[in-house]
Amino acid sequence: MTETQTPAEAVETSRPTLLEARDLHVEFSSRGRRARAVDGVNLAIGKGEIVALVGESGCGKTTLARTLLGLERPTSGEVRFDGAALDYRSRALKTYRRQVQLILQDPMGSLNPRHTVYEAVAEGPRIHGMQDERDVVATALSRAGLRPPERFFLRYPHELSGGQRQRVVIAGALALDPKVLIADEPVASLDASVRGEILALLLRLRAELGLSALVVTHDLGLAWNIADRVAVMYLGRIVESGPVEQVLTAPRHPYTQALLSVLPESPERVVLTGEPPDPTRIPGGCRFHARCQVLASGRAAEAGVDGRCRAEPLAVLPAVPRAQAACYYAEVAEQGG
Repeated sequence: MTETQTPAEAVETSRPTLLEARDLHVEFSSRGRRARAVDGVNLAIGKGEIVALVGESGCGKTTLARTLLGLERPTSGEVRFDGAALDYRSRALKTYRRQVQLILQDPMGSLNPRHTVYEAVAEGPRIHGMQDERDVVATALSRAGLRPPERFFLRYPHELSGGQRQRVVIAGALALDPKVLIADEPVASLDASVRGEILALLLRLRAELGLSALVVTHDLGLAWNIADRVAVMYLGRIVESGPVEQVLTAPRHPYTQALLSVLPESPERVVLTGEPPDPTRIPGGCRFHARCQVLASGRAAEAGVDGRCRAEPLAVLPAVPRAQAACYYAEVAEQGG
């Protein structure tokens, strides 16, 4: 640990980076204009680390996840895995997707109702030509908590509970022995009683297999329970990131504060006005300024940063482990504190 590092930062920087987004931009055509779904993102996931990506619907979380999986090609910037830039040729992508696997939020939508559990889990190993298929499937089901695995081989999705179906989806990913899981709202469709079991499973898989994970969610409570670090995304860009305890107990960005205010234990509710802006017309200055409660209350003017909030673009946050926020008011508040 260096003299300038906190203990938390020393732990974070000891993890070598496994999956990384560097100045990532992803644009789509929308009604004759270009929608900037991902608009300059730096994000690094270390070996054995769980990172939560949080934000409202439409903020670009899923597009970023799909780009990290190689399902979308960036307009600019790059995805890097294990130190090398992602190769988009079909054979290279096939190899890459064995290492980085997706877990979807709706197991009923991702499982073929006509396929047995065995067929569902065996699909990936067959595509990749893996040997000892039966053992691979049995091991994956067992690791996902479906034991004894043979009891589930011939069952169909409709014969399983919601939690069991999600475990089958996780087993399908584990069958390929990946290094990274990208989980898109992995417990959103589950009952509260089952959510904890699936989160505990993901933590156990990290401990036993050394897996890394990016968990995409709008649920900050989930991020608190499972993540080492959290990245808060708004309108295509990460606006705050850092160790989960620091970000969620002392949020610096007004948007993060607003997201946290809806939790039952929050002492004060922040009601954001309006909807997120159209990604084809991202506002100047801070992209959050039109909805910012700090600017609306006059506190930004008192701090002398209201003009910058409305007109001066903020720098893209780097992929560093320490807590950081893209906010002029937070910068002034921190200097004053």
